[in-house]
Amino acid sequence: MRGRDLLSVADLSRDEVLRLFDLATELKAEYLETRRHALPPLVGRTLAMLFQKPSLRTRVTFEAGMNQLGGHAVYLTEDTIMGARESVHDVARNLERFVDAIVARTGPHAVVVELAEKSAIPVINGLTLREHPCQALADVFTIRERFGRLEGVVLAFVGDGNNVYHSLALLGAMLGMEVRLAHPSGYAPNTTIVERARALAVEFGGRLEFSSDPLEAVRGADVVYTDAWTSMGQEAETEERRDAFKGFRVDTALLEAAGPETVAMHCLPAHRGEEITSEVMDGPRSIIWDQSENRLHVQKALLVEVIGG
Repeated sequence: MRGRDLLSVADLSRDEVLRLFDLATELKAEYLETRRHALPPLVGRTLAMLFQKPSLRTRVTFEAGMNQLGGHAVYLTEDTIMGARESVHDVARNLERFVDAIVARTGPHAVVVELAEKSAIPVINGLTLREHPCQALADVFTIRERFGRLEGVVLAFVGDGNNVYHSLALLGAMLGMEVRLAHPSGYAPNTTIVERARALAVEFGGRLEFSSDPLEAVRGADVVYTDAWTSMGQEAETEERRDAFKGFRVDTALLEAAGPETVAMHCLPAHRGEEITSEVMDGPRSIIWDQSENRLHVQKALLVEVIGG
């Protein structure tokens, strides 16, 4: 993976994902024991963090991760560089001469594609409207931690067929999981991504299922997953989305309908009482805080693989 871009989870092979998870397990174990790494593998490395959208988890986990690995991160926002001030092309050509890699968190997927095309250094997708690969990698890593396996695990995503779902569908299909989606009419996922995920499912023994009924989708699931109904940039659609997603809230009743051992996940930030209740988020069957923590460990493994050496 050295020197490679990560714009989609589908850029990785199944073996590369599993190797990444094994390295994340090692890094996590060492960090939890000593809160440091004895031989930091990224001394002298620098990561540019180009964020057109605000963030808590993505920013802190990449920045803290670089520091813990012996490197350094530079946080750049849209008002300081890109946009009207400077083109994506010019930003890419400059940054490739200053730093070792770029993580970009933006809206249009075309931005990370252009950054990758125009720069000679690795570009990591920290979030676009199309995909959220780092989130999905941490989520599936967390599922493996919880269940000790991935093949045959059933994940039911309740809500919007959005960027997080896209990455989970691709990754889950690649790893032999069954990924279900319950969504209201008008909020289906991208058909091109679904076709790619179906192809991966055929190759690796995964499965995709779709429904408009949350109860049907969660029945027998190992994991019930949800995301905010209204994401950044969709604020004008808030009331419309609340009406459309009424009945898609993950609460205790829905979790009980899934099964006695089913766990709940949410990529955060959450609108408590809207797409998920506080009772579920803070309850004994929530692994939300584990998946949040694992953003740090999986992204550290990714950074080591991409820019270590």
